[in-house]
Amino acid sequence: MHCSSPKMVCETKIVADEHDAIPGSKKEPMMWSAGATSSASVEAKDVRRDAVFIREFERGDQEEVRRIFYEGIMERIPNTAFRGLGQQPQTQFLYVLLTVMCFFVTKSLMLTCCAPLALMGARYYYSGKVIHGYLDHALHTDMADIEAYYMKPAGSCFWVAVLDGRVVGIVAAQGREDDNAVELRRMSVDSRYRGKGIAKALGRRVLEFAVRNNYAAVVLGTTAVKMAAHKLYESLGFRRTGQSEDYRLPGMSRSPAERLFFQIRYSRYRLQLREE
Repeated sequence: MHCSSPKMVCETKIVADEHDAIPGSKKEPMMWSAGATSSASVEAKDVRRDAVFIREFERGDQEEVRRIFYEGIMERIPNTAFRGLGQQPQTQFLYVLLTVMCFFVTKSLMLTCCAPLALMGARYYYSGKVIHGYLDHALHTDMADIEAYYMKPAGSCFWVAVLDGRVVGIVAAQGREDDNAVELRRMSVDSRYRGKGIAKALGRRVLEFAVRNNYAAVVLGTTAVKMAAHKLYESLGFRRTGQSEDYRLPGMSRSPAERLFFQIRYSRYRLQLREE
């Protein structure tokens, strides 16, 4: 079940985005183009300059892969601290209550006006603290040795998207024997190259891998705050199967202050490929 044939299983070529379902039954490399259907002659002779190739991870990619992963996770700090609050009505109510209590205790309008700023500052601090802890955990486990975690085990693989010789995106697939599913993991695209359909192509690469290796489903879990990430998964055919409002990331201490100023929503998605 391991992706041992890079020509057939682990190499994909795209030019931009594409809206059709993944051709899971095909075994030739694939190519997508924006606004036009690709021909075999174009694929063989003339690949546009903005062509993005998706191939298996190589040892020399490690530094760029870790950079893309690190930068993608670091974006979660302000998103979780500020945007994430919009998804937490109970926390909003608690912060309003604390602000009102500040006025009744201090009788100071100035201190009361400063209270929301202090609360937002605390949210940013604890978001940074938790997410740095999560990064440290990830960079010392699977992202420290991608070959050992994803390339050697049967039923798993790791791919990079390459544009003009530069790694611009990453994604992993990790097989699970207990439910015959593949977990989509570590998807991230360099912020300078977003909007080119790279993330969707990486997602399709995992789906194709699952189909060709006879998995019954593809699953994923995400703490993404931006709706664009959720719309991407839905556009690939995933359906939300569950949601937790108080998810615990690796590295969290769950102290009272951390619980007050850091909450994150965890969504589970599943794409059923076939019935068992």
